[in-house]
Amino acid sequence: MIQIKNSQQIKAMREAGRITGEALIVARDHIREGVSTKYLDTLIRQHIEERGAKPSFLGLYGFPGSACISINDEVIHGIPSEHRILQEGDIVKIDVGAFYKGFHGDSARTFPVGRVSEEAAKLIAVTKQSFYEGMSAVKVGNRIGDIGYAIDTYVSRFGFSAVRRYVGHGVGREVHESPDVPNYGTPGRGPRLCEGLVIAIEPMINQGSFEVRELSDGWTVKTVDGSLSAHYENTVALTPDGVVNLTEVEIGE
Repeated sequence: MIQIKNSQQIKAMREAGRITGEALIVARDHIREGVSTKYLDTLIRQHIEERGAKPSFLGLYGFPGSACISINDEVIHGIPSEHRILQEGDIVKIDVGAFYKGFHGDSARTFPVGRVSEEAAKLIAVTKQSFYEGMSAVKVGNRIGDIGYAIDTYVSRFGFSAVRRYVGHGVGREVHESPDVPNYGTPGRGPRLCEGLVIAIEPMINQGSFEVRELSDGWTVKTVDGSLSAHYENTVALTPDGVVNLTEVEIGE
């Protein structure tokens, strides 16, 4: 069942969203060659807890980290490790959630490590813009399919593909709620969008095929063909004043 939020609940979610977005700033500011993903995860957890919140992902379904940190052809759900060391030219995806005053925020970014290839930089930029293409479809009376169609149509113009096995979702008192928000779809299909809807729109975009596989660790998801993947996510609310991005903060991208 889709949980519609009132204005006070959305206000509370703004606070959770800000903490989430700030945690990404902390991570971004420490990304460099030689840093472990575990180090970044520790910084993220410290920031969230210092703000009086809890990492949404820590222990969620048994996940061992505070953030999902995935590198290059890893799409999502990478487990932070002191043995995973960032290298010049990598692209690193960081997915963060913060639980504060009864509500979650959920957001992700893809960051370059030093200088990256032209194609990697293009993938990051296209993935980011595809989020905004999807968000532009969040209007009262539209449907979930309109969001996915906008994302998929945009990335296809660049020869990229939207992952289909994993999707965006509702956000609220639970980090994952109804409805599912695929990054592909048919216009005019799916649940109708209405005021009070809060969802995470999160394009996961591959350079090559949209096919992915889960590794034996039970978490990490990679592209089947070994191509690079990028991820960009925000939690957004549909309010009487239009769509509001709850997790976007000034991070100097």
